[in-house]
Amino acid sequence: MKPSSDTFLPDPPKDLGLKATSRLIARMKYIKDPAEQTTAITDIILALVAFGGILYLRWELTNNSELWKINIWSAAIGLIGLAAALGAVAHGLVVSQAAHDRIWQLLNMSLALAVSLFVAGVVYDLWGLAACLKALPLTLLAGLGFFVATLFYPGIFIVFIVYEGLALIFSLGAYFYLTVRGDLGGAGLMAAGILISIIAAGIQAKKSISLTLIWQFDHNGIYHIVQVVGLILLVIGLRCSVL
Repeated sequence: MKPSSDTFLPDPPKDLGLKATSRLIARMKYIKDPAEQTTAITDIILALVAFGGILYLRWELTNNSELWKINIWSAAIGLIGLAAALGAVAHGLVVSQAAHDRIWQLLNMSLALAVSLFVAGVVYDLWGLAACLKALPLTLLAGLGFFVATLFYPGIFIVFIVYEGLALIFSLGAYFYLTVRGDLGGAGLMAAGILISIIAAGIQAKKSISLTLIWQFDHNGIYHIVQVVGLILLVIGLRCSVL
């Protein structure tokens, strides 16, 4: 039997998705605390820099022998970008407590794995691919261990600061050593980026720090701004190291 013309539903309007998105945005409730707002905005900036850094690292890369290195660092930087994007949601939008807790769990996992891959990338530059592949499972287990700890003991972000600090100190020493030896192009820039990241981590750990420069910034907002500078230097150094 030939179906009648009204058997099929009419095609939805082409702008239905846009209208639904607009309504969703309009219904969103934003946190009114000025410091939280700047924290969310600087989180977005950090995320954009991270994702842009991945594109820069991989742009017209012709040195296929360093592909493993670029993949490891791209994953680490991508996870930093993901954590920053999640942070923008957590600091900028009013959400239920359950959703807020889930966001922070994902954020903690992203940061933990980012640091794990960060350390693996440093091992690659120090001792080569074979050593990196041996270290990678151990660093990932350490990162997952931190994440599991946050599930049982919520709010222990200071533990991550210590975990990140130890990884950054190891990385700083490694790239300072490689800079002095002249074994790796861009190592000096990477060391500078890591040093700035250590300063940023110290700022974030000091909750009493605040700054008003047109807008109000708390310790998190200042941390993001300083971290953006460190990440840019790190990415430029990484690019120099594979050219």
